[in-house]
Amino acid sequence: MAATYFSGLLLGFSLILAIGAQNAFVLKQGLLRQYVFWVCLVCALSDAILICLGVFGFASLLSQQVWLIQAMKYFGAIFLFFYGLRSFYNAYKANNGLVASEQPTTTLVQTLILCLSFSWLNPHVYLDTVVLLGSISAQYMDKVAFASGAVSASFIFFFGLGFGARLLRPIFANPKAWKILDVVIGIVMWMIALSLLR
Repeated sequence: MAATYFSGLLLGFSLILAIGAQNAFVLKQGLLRQYVFWVCLVCALSDAILICLGVFGFASLLSQQVWLIQAMKYFGAIFLFFYGLRSFYNAYKANNGLVASEQPTTTLVQTLILCLSFSWLNPHVYLDTVVLLGSISAQYMDKVAFASGAVSASFIFFFGLGFGARLLRPIFANPKAWKILDVVIGIVMWMIALSLLR
């Protein structure tokens, strides 16, 4: 059981560590110290639901719904394009670094809607959590232990990223560093959007 749990944990970490739209959003919220707990919780719970769906049999059903994957690709690409555009605009407009950004520009509800969009509108998330983890889990007898390991990886990663971001705050007090972060986030969003349309 422990070996299966750690297999799920390590695989979960390997899939989640890549820089993506969701991770960039969590990092930025962590730097701003805005709704960090709720953002981390929503991301981790979303991953947990998708992992469980994959491990316990939803992968085969999802793979048959080609139209759903296609629709999610286009919605996801449009969402990421506009969020990337917003990041570029913020980089152009802002001149005061992290200190000026500390006043919340969105409400908790708006932030959580954004967070849910990053979690559920990106087909890559479904391919990683539902399809890939689901198919790999088939080789394990103890699916609960495997799923628990992968879910643990999501909780550890998102809460570590969100609350660990404060260690980088001195760097992002510099207006140039904050501009660079916004530009990098914009580039990441547009690259993912383009990859969805290919």
